[in-house]
Amino acid sequence: MKSPSVARGLAYAVILAVIAWTAVRALGARAPETPRLPFPVPAVDAPLATAKSRDTAFLAGGCFWGVQAVFEHLKGVKTVTAGYSGGFIKSPSYEAVSMGVTGHAESVSISFDPSKI
Repeated sequence: MKSPSVARGLAYAVILAVIAWTAVRALGARAPETPRLPFPVPAVDAPLATAKSRDTAFLAGGCFWGVQAVFEHLKGVKTVTAGYSGGFIKSPSYEAVSMGVTGHAESVSISFDPSKI
């Protein structure tokens, strides 16, 4: 029969390995890019389109569900889809993206009618 201290030591080794792996993955993640130039202040709002059409905007924000909820309630917005952009993992999990180890940004795709908004 094996000693309980061997099992405990093995459990500690596994936990330490997982923590080390997470730290190495976090160190390998790319730093967020900063804009090269400051964003210009708009002189005036762009006029609404004259004909009904469909356009798409992609935005990355802190919490994509919060951004999605705001845009879903705007008049002229057709659909809002939450997802991830960027990164170096093909199909990341929400937990991995939230930990910041994948290089992804939480983003939303907004399909809208430019004649209404």
